[in-house]
Amino acid sequence: MTTTVLLIFGLVYLGMILGGLPFLQLDRTGIGLLGAIAVIATEAVSVEQAARSIDLPTLLLLFAFMVVSAQMRLGGFYDWVTARLSALAVSPPTLLGMLIAVVALLSAVFSNDIVCLAVAPVLVDACMRRSLDPVPFLLGLACAANVGSAATLIGNPQNMLIGQTLQLSFAGYAAEAAVPVLAGLALTWAVIVVRVQGRWQLAGGATPEIRPGFGTQDLDRWQTVKGMMAALAILLAFLFAPWPREVVALTVAGVLLMSRQLHSSRMLGLVDWELLVLFMGLFVVNDALQRTGVPAQLVTDSAALGFHLDHPVPLFGATFVLSNLVSNVPAVMLLLPLAHHPLSGPLLALASTFAGNLFIVGSIANIIVVDAAKRRGIFIDWRQHARIGVPVTIATMAVTALYLWWRMHS
Repeated sequence: MTTTVLLIFGLVYLGMILGGLPFLQLDRTGIGLLGAIAVIATEAVSVEQAARSIDLPTLLLLFAFMVVSAQMRLGGFYDWVTARLSALAVSPPTLLGMLIAVVALLSAVFSNDIVCLAVAPVLVDACMRRSLDPVPFLLGLACAANVGSAATLIGNPQNMLIGQTLQLSFAGYAAEAAVPVLAGLALTWAVIVVRVQGRWQLAGGATPEIRPGFGTQDLDRWQTVKGMMAALAILLAFLFAPWPREVVALTVAGVLLMSRQLHSSRMLGLVDWELLVLFMGLFVVNDALQRTGVPAQLVTDSAALGFHLDHPVPLFGATFVLSNLVSNVPAVMLLLPLAHHPLSGPLLALASTFAGNLFIVGSIANIIVVDAAKRRGIFIDWRQHARIGVPVTIATMAVTALYLWWRMHS
């Protein structure tokens, strides 16, 4: 049975690396789901054990914040913010800095993926109207969304998982992450400004034709205020109330669904159901692997050789490597059982999130921005992204490593 589980686990994580499997029309979600079905069908785990392996509080928290973000998107808030920001009469470097700050703030509270999905098309049109090259601003959007989302335990899916599993303090984590995140945002701005070398305008100063069919959504003030009040209520409850986070977030999401103007089907249509299914599949597959005892034996054997995977330095390196191999959520699921050090939670959250800026495939936010740009006639290949993403990742990871080293020795 151990061999069967290892084979299934290997195929699932090969699919995480490749984004699919040869000869099959499967994406990462489909692979994770089939992996869970396989371990149940082979009786490596029972249906009851599979159900218990799924961390329901994390899934509920993730679902609830998807609903809150959907409320903000349908209210036109993201479009309004982007349009107002791009209309400011400031220099391109200043505009980039303001964009990075605003996107980071939004991503720390709402889903970074939904922020990118809503902002990217509007940003392209705004840049074109000002004859600005959209590429530096789009890459700034993607990098800032990733870095900013690391500021809180609700900024991205892997942080939610880490916070729920390790029972981290919401305020305590935010205080721990503040320095690396703020430094990371400043470094992101600096890297892009240096790389652009003053070439902010489109070639020849021409203004390309803006493609029809992508008009911005008008601001619905009441729906936006509802979404902001909901987010504020959740944050205050997380900071000061003893109630379970998933119950608070789910209750607020339920209140938002009771709307007289926004149909529930529209809001639920913006929920990333595939991501929720991916979480469930990986929970089951990883639980089956843990039951074999192989991971525990590997940790023991590595420690005997002097390589302690549960110590901060090896854990930091493993997080960076795995996040770029299999994506940050699967990497965090694999490494969470090794999170024994008091700083393991912030380490996993910061390293897995910052590592996502390295290449386009390292983060869903990157893919969303590149795809949105492509639909507007702006093509960003892996080389263009790497010119910004690689130095941003190296700089932010270095700052994070130095900060965590100082915290461990202070």
